[in-house]
Amino acid sequence: MLSIVKSITLHGLNGYIIEVQVDVSGGIPSLDIIGLPDASIKEAKERVRTAIKNCGYEFPSRKIIVNLAPASIRKSGSAFDIAIAIAILFSCGYINDFNFEKTAFLGELSLDGNVNCVNGVLPMCIEAKKLGIERIIVPKLNAKEASIVTGIDVIPVTSLKQTVSYLNKEIVINPVKFIANESIGKVDEGIDFSDIKGQSNVKRAIEVAASGGHNCLLIGSPGSGKTMIAKRITTILPKLTFNEALEVTKIHSIAGKVTDNNPLITTRPFRAPHHTISEISLVGGGVVPKPGEISLAHYGVLFLDEVAEFEKRTLEMLRGPLEDGTITIGRSGGTLTYPSRFMLVMSMNPCPCGYYGSEKECICTDVAIKKYIGKISGPLLDRIDIQVEASSIKYNDLNSCTKEESSETIKRRVEQARLIQFNRYKNDNIFSNSELTPKLMEKYCVLNDKCKSILEKSYEKLGLSARAYGRIIKVARTIADLDNSTSINESHLLEAIQYRSLDKKYKL
Repeated sequence: MLSIVKSITLHGLNGYIIEVQVDVSGGIPSLDIIGLPDASIKEAKERVRTAIKNCGYEFPSRKIIVNLAPASIRKSGSAFDIAIAIAILFSCGYINDFNFEKTAFLGELSLDGNVNCVNGVLPMCIEAKKLGIERIIVPKLNAKEASIVTGIDVIPVTSLKQTVSYLNKEIVINPVKFIANESIGKVDEGIDFSDIKGQSNVKRAIEVAASGGHNCLLIGSPGSGKTMIAKRITTILPKLTFNEALEVTKIHSIAGKVTDNNPLITTRPFRAPHHTISEISLVGGGVVPKPGEISLAHYGVLFLDEVAEFEKRTLEMLRGPLEDGTITIGRSGGTLTYPSRFMLVMSMNPCPCGYYGSEKECICTDVAIKKYIGKISGPLLDRIDIQVEASSIKYNDLNSCTKEESSETIKRRVEQARLIQFNRYKNDNIFSNSELTPKLMEKYCVLNDKCKSILEKSYEKLGLSARAYGRIIKVARTIADLDNSTSINESHLLEAIQYRSLDKKYKL
């Protein structure tokens, strides 16, 4: 007897309906799975066989062929287990006449018949709804995540036996409804910009960067507060919109980083990989391609601490995503594209000993400094809009009674600047100044004659590239927005140029 049960698979962020076609017929007892399955799906034979037996059902001693259609799409993961088991049980008459047409099944089976959680349930549910599925049966631990999607019934199950009872209408399982929790994704209240003593120039640069979504580099001697400042950037960034939160959660779901207690990520991600990270871990990939750190930082911050310690080849992989906002991973089974629109923040010492250009004596040779700084290539530095020096903190600053600005105060200014940009670009399909194209810059970043003269002199004196020229204007546009100015004036442009003037001092 032939039975067909539906499931969902992902190719990047795109979903496809997979028909689990099971034929039980006479012949030598066997169970074969075809249709481009990976190793984890091939192993499903033993999981399914044992789970069916341990749930009290008789596994058929007949020839069973499982076809995952369409066969042209490569399948991976263990989410097909329950669909395969249900199709076999339906063919053997354990399930009554249930209408499988608008129902999909997701879940991994353990040997005792329990249904285990799987990765990528949220994007699978989103795609299932788009493809006309009205009911989706998922592991109970994935139910909250799946219920974020409205317009589709999410049925939570804990075991294969419970699933069969539900399909036979012996029990009733109510669909899970998503209940937003105010504590979900709440920013850690233990960190705040008011903790930072002094460093007003760095805090101002970070405020500008956050307001326009600009990449930035913090350079200075050890202990100057670079890492401490970077970790507080997410406390001044605007809240994610629901659509942004959904997109971020989809990526984290595929990577297996969504939990039952935190089904929807509502704060901007902050990713800080160690300098020993591999290229694949940073940009994504693997035998079964998964999102890397640059995609997990989508709509958030990617912080590379001590960036000169990273492998140069690894850093160079960032150049394309910084320009395009996406990363495309090519494999023999096809290509996958993941979004990677993040704010890059890097910190570094100016030399191996860390004290070049500071009050403390530097013991490094010119050759050593050049080699150390040379790990960050010119093309990558060219994509960093803001370069700011974090100088050593003075004793008086540390013991000052002056109350520093809180993150909430800075965040209000950042949100106001972002709102100005949102309203300005609402018909241009961009959201921040960092995304401006040359054509849009001509429209929104008009410079007066005095500004043009200043920019011309700076272009020659600093030896800027055409890309750096454009990024200075974008930063100036952001500074003008913070100043609530409709036009870019000389002070806005001079501050933006100042953020590109460390090249000579630190031999960048």
